[in-house]
Amino acid sequence: MTDLPTPSTTRPAPGQLTFTAPRRGKPPRHLADLDLAGRVELAKELGLPGFRAKQLSTHYFTHHTDDPAQMSDLPKKGREELVSGLLPRLLTPVHTISADQGATLKTLWRLHDGATVESVLMRYRRRATICISSQAGCGMNCPFCATGQAGLTRNMSTAEIVDQVVAANRMLAEAGDLTAPADEGAELGDEADEEQGEGGSPPSRGGHRVTNVVFMGMGEALANYKAAIGAIRRMVDPSPEGLGMSARGITMSSVGLVTGIDRLTQEGIPVTLALSLHAPDDELRDELVPINTRFKVDEAIDSAHRYYLATGRRVSIEYAMIRDINDQAWRADLLAKKLLARGKGWVHINPIPLNPTPGSKWTASRPGVEQQFVERLRANGIPTTVRDTRGSDIDGACGQLAATSA
Repeated sequence: MTDLPTPSTTRPAPGQLTFTAPRRGKPPRHLADLDLAGRVELAKELGLPGFRAKQLSTHYFTHHTDDPAQMSDLPKKGREELVSGLLPRLLTPVHTISADQGATLKTLWRLHDGATVESVLMRYRRRATICISSQAGCGMNCPFCATGQAGLTRNMSTAEIVDQVVAANRMLAEAGDLTAPADEGAELGDEADEEQGEGGSPPSRGGHRVTNVVFMGMGEALANYKAAIGAIRRMVDPSPEGLGMSARGITMSSVGLVTGIDRLTQEGIPVTLALSLHAPDDELRDELVPINTRFKVDEAIDSAHRYYLATGRRVSIEYAMIRDINDQAWRADLLAKKLLARGKGWVHINPIPLNPTPGSKWTASRPGVEQQFVERLRANGIPTTVRDTRGSDIDGACGQLAATSA
């Protein structure tokens, strides 16, 4: 295996936030970066008839292929040049690691400039969920997250984000039936809190096509706003303009970038919002989630509530359970009080047992303490489901993605 280039980013100082991504060479322009009209124009710029862009859109978004050999409707002469001009290779797989009897697949990808990212594909009984990255690294610097500790290398393009989903569809097409046992906790993708089938693909038995996408991989997607929204639009655009997915099957996760959440509220795309809160009080959240030094707990919750009011989509609150740090019963009561102050029925809480990361001083809450925390939330009338820890043994669970080749 070829050694990967060492990222130029240095580790940030504790609490340091990085909003501006380092400038690096842009990835090649790809069909998925553009809407259909833009693709037609790109084809014409390359000296090709516009209808070739529509043909390639069908191959990529409907058949999930960028292999010229599978495009027999294109003229054989010049076919490879045509495909490389509109569908340049963006993600090169370095390796894929499996867990959960093959139901969880974590892939390390090398980008055109040597930067690396990871995505995690999870097959469940009735859905297939991919956890995708939106940045190489992350600038939010949460101290319990391996991605945040590594710093921000660069933003990803719209097409680089979309290509993770298309690649996952190819993997699923090649995979056999799912034989892994059912998970005990909440599945990743449950944030959508509605069965797929309304306006989108039906639930997937064994997962032969991606039904749910969660922006919970590397990066704060709302800090790479334009590319992330472009990717969502490619996912929900009807095939063959896009992947034809239901917006209700897409979850946008944020540590509480209020300006980004408010922009998302205005987009009119009914994705599910997941707010990574991790503490209900400013004193502790300042330490656990450095963005809290800019946007306080109540500001973050208010922006999430505004999203609910505008879209009608129930918000998910993500809460990493950290032993003796944020798992006290009084914090469960305070969290419930703050959420209920905005009303009832608008929010769901996903406590997540903290996943181990190298060198971390923190670990997961004790089971009994976690259970008491959950019971206090439920006693206050807030729907609460503990998240399963799919992929934790291959460093593929929440907070563990580090994009290393080791």
